[in-house]
Amino acid sequence: MTLQQWCFSYRGRLGRRDFWIWQIVWLLTMIALFTLAGNGLLDTQMAAFGVVCLLWPASAVLVKRLHDRNKRGYWAFLLVAAWILLAGNWNVIGAGWQLGLGRFIPALILIAMLVELGLFSGSAGENRYGRATQSVIYFRKRGAENHTHQ
Repeated sequence: MTLQQWCFSYRGRLGRRDFWIWQIVWLLTMIALFTLAGNGLLDTQMAAFGVVCLLWPASAVLVKRLHDRNKRGYWAFLLVAAWILLAGNWNVIGAGWQLGLGRFIPALILIAMLVELGLFSGSAGENRYGRATQSVIYFRKRGAENHTHQ
């Protein structure tokens, strides 16, 4: 799998190793963006633009990892639901509901997805989303380029 397929394609399957590599890249990028914005070295709108630009690759990696677990990509909407619940203003309801809806349910969703995608291995062999996972090729070996002469 190429870097372009890894970051921008929703087709195929992705193994745990490449899933975790993406998670680390995403986390470090987020830390860098918000550290720079927090220190005034980057405009807040530019940091927000960076976050928006990372949504497509993040969703592509997530969907391919779900495919490896033989699950539909629609399961990724659970993370959207968790994000909405975390961002909600729950002050209009009772304290117990605030804790449950605003913190417990999103935390449960996030932990379940992390365990499902990050710890469990994918389905063995071919499944309905394609062949077994292929590792991402991060760097081309010298001399491995395809030259075509006409």
